Amino acid sequence: IGTELAELHSLEENFLWAEQWKADYRAHWEHYMQCDGSPDPAVPQEINTFMSLWQENKNEDIEFVIKKGNQVLNLIEKLNFLLLDTPPNELMEEVIVQYQESILELQSLLHQKYNEATEHLLKKASTFADSDSGNMDVVIKDKNITFCIWGNLKKNARYSTKVTLFQIKNGFDLPKTVATSDVAVRILHTHYDHMSPLQRIPKQHLKVQALESKPELTVLYDMKEEKEEEQKSGEDSDLVIEKESDGRKSTISFKDSTKVDPGENEKLEEESDKKSENVSTISGELIGENVVDLHQFTPVGGVYFVDALKLPPQAKQIKGWTMVELLDVGLETYPYPPESEETEDATYPRVGVILRLLDSVIFFEEPMVARWDSAGKQWRTDGISDIQYKMKEKQISFEMDTFYTITLIQDAHLNMPYQSWELRPNGTDELLFTIVTAFAEVQMQIKGNQCMLSSIIMDGSEQLSHLTGKWTSPIDLTVVLKKAGVNIFPSDYSYKYVCVNKKTPLAEVTSYQQMALVASAFAFSWSKWNLASGQDQVVFKVSEHLKTDAVKDEDWSLYMFNGQRAQRLKISETSEAFSEDLAENTEFHSTLYHLIKDFASEEAIEKVKKASCLFIDAIYQLLITTRVLTYS
Repeated sequence: IGTELAELHSLEENFLWAEQWKADYRAHWEHYMQCDGSPDPAVPQEINTFMSLWQENKNEDIEFVIKKGNQVLNLIEKLNFLLLDTPPNELMEEVIVQYQESILELQSLLHQKYNEATEHLLKKASTFADSDSGNMDVVIKDKNITFCIWGNLKKNARYSTKVTLFQIKNGFDLPKTVATSDVAVRILHTHYDHMSPLQRIPKQHLKVQALESKPELTVLYDMKEEKEEEQKSGEDSDLVIEKESDGRKSTISFKDSTKVDPGENEKLEEESDKKSENVSTISGELIGENVVDLHQFTPVGGVYFVDALKLPPQAKQIKGWTMVELLDVGLETYPYPPESEETEDATYPRVGVILRLLDSVIFFEEPMVARWDSAGKQWRTDGISDIQYKMKEKQISFEMDTFYTITLIQDAHLNMPYQSWELRPNGTDELLFTIVTAFAEVQMQIKGNQCMLSSIIMDGSEQLSHLTGKWTSPIDLTVVLKKAGVNIFPSDYSYKYVCVNKKTPLAEVTSYQQMALVASAFAFSWSKWNLASGQDQVVFKVSEHLKTDAVKDEDWSLYMFNGQRAQRLKISETSEAFSEDLAENTEFHSTLYHLIKDFASEEAIEKVKKASCLFIDAIYQLLITTRVLTYS
């Protein structure tokens, strides 16, 4: 056993080398930065200077703000990447606070600039008058936003009650009292979500450490506590695997529902109270009626700001002079329903809205419509009625009791649990990772340290073709897919909403690591017997695979592993009952690698030994984020 563990430890050095490479990559910002004069968002002085200079600039037109906004979105994306990519043991609390504060300030500044540009545009609304209706009608489409604004210049109810912006198939139905007033309606559709609270970055960890005397992993938690957690449905905790070699430490983190010491939870709660109200809280808060639980649901397709605005005085031609009344009041909201004591109990007609859904996202079901509650800083479903869906036309209509900021909500766990999965090598440091869900087949490709979406097939047709074929990091791929509505990445709280095939951290995480170490020459796949093997053991199919074609059914063998003992099973996938009996002429091994090695060709083992550390790490990242052994 000692020899096997030493040999495995040598292979596991790949994870340390990969972590060191990524640390060096993060340290050299020229990899991140473009030669466009952008500041380094990780340096407070640079990002503060950038924001201050833009804050001072006034009267910018909407086209300039959209262009500058894309630069701001890029800075936010880089900060989010750093928060997700940096190992928890390297991410200091003050750095987390700094990055998140910069993100919130950039988001606020960007929306402020859209408001300023809207005001600037409304002051010259008459120059954008439509030749038929005489009213202002402006639509601007960009990769990250769709900006449309309508100004009621003529105040003619015939043209002002029902308005359809044909370029984007958005529209609204105004009450007559509004349709005859100095009012403008803006539908600002940001294809991103800057309203929902930021995700909290974990700080406390339940550790699974490698002891100096024994190179194998040891799970440091009380089995009695785990049983209590199952009964009480206790709190979440992080799982961290730490390995040391030559003075270097590598930490890999993922969430597990094992109970944490109560004292640590109290400390967590105290720290969370100090955080910004714009950052989501730790699990355990009560969700009120009509409030969207963002642990269970997720906004998809961005945010629609549907605003009624006061139309400022327009320029007039008098005796060759252009005269305009200047009001230094900024962008003013048009109050509806009217705010007065006499009308407090009165009933007012509702505002109708028609919204066009983005082509760049997938709605697997008819989404919920939610409005932003600025006081409670949460999404709510009340105040919205008469929802009509035209999913084939990608259109949704509804009525609101006032003008709201809207988003479309989808169950975050529609694609969980998975129906099957497969990890199959198809070249040197290259493989295909396929996950089949109830709605779609998602195929991802890994090559070196990069990965890409190969295809998403739903009802026999490919979806999201604009995302396929683009190489990126594993972290970026998870962000892009979740933004597009394809969530195959369980969160800290997913076990509360999905029927999970629970496994011990030792069995699950060690399996992902050792699968990644040999995946350059061996295919792995889902087995139905994983459901019957208990919490302490995982079962999956394995086959040596040095070709690029699909694995034949007869080439698969069943392996069982608990993190410390691996065995080949006698049963097959088509057997009538589960059995732990050993396959003939086989023996137990302390590692999955050495069990596989017993039946492997020299060519396959040589390929495993030559696999790139970054390729191994990329495989591990996707396995640990999809958690196929517990969510299938």
